[in-house]
Amino acid sequence: MKKLVTLSALLLAGAGAMVTAQQTEQPATPPAGQQPAQAAPAAPANPAAPKSLEDQASYVIGLNIGRNLKAQEVPANLDVVMKGLRDGLSGAQPVMTDEEMQAAMNTFQQQMMAKQESRMKEEGDKNKKAADEFLATNKAKKGVVTTASGLQYEVVKEGTGASPKATDQVTVHYTGTLLDGTKFDSSVDRGQPATFPVNQVIPGWTEALQLMKVGGKYKLYIPPALGYGDRGAGAQIGPNALLVFDVELLGIGEPAAEQAPPQGEPQQ
Repeated sequence: MKKLVTLSALLLAGAGAMVTAQQTEQPATPPAGQQPAQAAPAAPANPAAPKSLEDQASYVIGLNIGRNLKAQEVPANLDVVMKGLRDGLSGAQPVMTDEEMQAAMNTFQQQMMAKQESRMKEEGDKNKKAADEFLATNKAKKGVVTTASGLQYEVVKEGTGASPKATDQVTVHYTGTLLDGTKFDSSVDRGQPATFPVNQVIPGWTEALQLMKVGGKYKLYIPPALGYGDRGAGAQIGPNALLVFDVELLGIGEPAAEQAPPQGEPQQ
């Protein structure tokens, strides 16, 4: 039965996440030797809300299971879900054997994966078309340079001195946005520049950085093939998304050996 919990675990993992995430204010530290007081939960403002703590917790568990099912677009039958919950909580004999449940979940997960792949392909085709159309128009703009690979860039401010090699380590400030202007990453917003080896980031960055000089500021338009391709990255960067970066090269260090890019940096 261990494999059977795969999908269930994903759905139940967030059961308490909403409550945990909302606990942003920490209670004051009690004096040494004194146990922290257990705060009583505030009474819900909505008259329709559960009254007892057990019922409130039960509601939160159910709400989060429902939200996870909806977010993952799982076509669950609510009546049958409730039947399963009741049987599980009461210890009743399941109406399916372990083998039947395992076979059903394996097939169901395969169908869900196929649907997800179909959605990803549809989104990827849409994003690629938008990227191709944008790049075709953008290359005609004054100041935009298009390289042999398809990378496009604008020199906002030219730097001085040497350009980094692929094996060099560089320090940069950057802000990354999608084609619609959505910001997905920014060392500027974090207030701390990123340092990483030139050859350990996405191909568009590796190429562009070697064109820059210290102190230079470039605006990069990175085609999907030089970014994250049809796999996308994280929740914000979809498949075949065109990426736009404002990059400032702050410095070049010594050649770096197998150093991982910092968290938040557009990795390869």
